[in-house]
Amino acid sequence: MLRILHAGFFSTVQDLGRVGYRDKGVPVSGAMDLYSAQFANALLGNAKDAALIEMTMLGGKFQFFDSTVVAISGAFMRPMLNDEALLQNRLIKIQPNDVLHFGGAEKGFRTYLAVKGGFKTETILGSRSMYSSVTNQSVIKKDDHIIYEPYQGVEKAFSKVKYDDTHLESNVLDVFKGVEFDMLSENQKQQLFSKDFLVSKNNNRMAYQLEPVLDNNLKPILSSPVLPGTIQLTPHGNLIVLMRDCQTTGGYPRILQLTEKAINTIAQKTLGNSIKFRQKE
Repeated sequence: MLRILHAGFFSTVQDLGRVGYRDKGVPVSGAMDLYSAQFANALLGNAKDAALIEMTMLGGKFQFFDSTVVAISGAFMRPMLNDEALLQNRLIKIQPNDVLHFGGAEKGFRTYLAVKGGFKTETILGSRSMYSSVTNQSVIKKDDHIIYEPYQGVEKAFSKVKYDDTHLESNVLDVFKGVEFDMLSENQKQQLFSKDFLVSKNNNRMAYQLEPVLDNNLKPILSSPVLPGTIQLTPHGNLIVLMRDCQTTGGYPRILQLTEKAINTIAQKTLGNSIKFRQKE
């Protein structure tokens, strides 16, 4: 059992998300930076879809009641176990009553805490990912208790792959042409791939809005399917990057589509961070 002593700024339980329910309007959800989440699970030898805790901007404080092993990946939040500094991306042995504490994000924006066997929260539509209107709880709160299975096995690294942290600092997002890309003028296309854009204050698990606006005279389209990583262009010229909790359809032109790596990259960005698009064929 894990007790939440402090929930941090915005912490949730996530896994790979809900697959196969988009036709019913259910977002995929899942870890924003899937690479870091899967890396932490791989270190522990967990299943790829094992649930873990995603912390955003400011980490939480957790008390463990049972022995286990954990792994931490993603943004660097100065993790400390019983007030002793820890290194990330390696196995960490936990004893009963140990307290794991995180600070603010110093490199990247989201950190993942995985436990041996995964956290055992409610499963709805095949996933433990928290999402308002689907799960009973949308965020972790102080004094919550989260179940995990005690583990006293011998520490053993299940992954020899080195954590690649380039996406934490890179500001380059690889993109494919979106369905409505060819509706853009040559000038708009030139602006898309030559300008630096900034993450606006309107960023969350559903979408990232970018600044500045792009000159635009395209009209909305009939409501059509969208995916995490779809970039829409609004009539006012706002670029909206849809993220893991995004809706399933939208009425703005879909001008670009992020690669999976690019979704992980922008998931580690926050207000004021600069990004640049790079076209892939």
